[in-house]
Amino acid sequence: MNILRMTLLSVAFTLGTSFAPVVSAQQSGAQKSLYDRLGGLKGITVVVDDFMNRIVANKELNKNPAINAGRKSSPTPYLKFQVSQMVCGVTGGPCKYTGKAMKESHFHLNISEKEWDVMAKEFKKSLDKFKVPAAEQKELFDIVGTTKADIVARK
Repeated sequence: MNILRMTLLSVAFTLGTSFAPVVSAQQSGAQKSLYDRLGGLKGITVVVDDFMNRIVANKELNKNPAINAGRKSSPTPYLKFQVSQMVCGVTGGPCKYTGKAMKESHFHLNISEKEWDVMAKEFKKSLDKFKVPAAEQKELFDIVGTTKADIVARK
């Protein structure tokens, strides 16, 4: 039994080490996902945490009574989780967003174009604070921009 186990371990080790350079070469040759370039889930959650704290405290956004009412049904820690999960997934990470569709989760908030712009500025501040490079910021804003029509309810 020991001989069989040692033989299997030797074969596994040999196969594993013989494929390692090929896998490494493939990974280095391919461009990293946006998820990886953002620092994975750790990098994403740090930025999302800061961003959500900014928008919760933002006076302009707090003028919208629908947003304040929405915070009661969706507490900030829950929103941080949902946003982190969504960003992780859309940037090529392993997460699967399980929340509601953007339109369904935002229509009742009556978000204006001006409030969207305020949110975008706060997001930029968070990205800058954590020194997210310009190329990655552009990719993120391109992704976020695809949700605007579902989030903004009024001019």
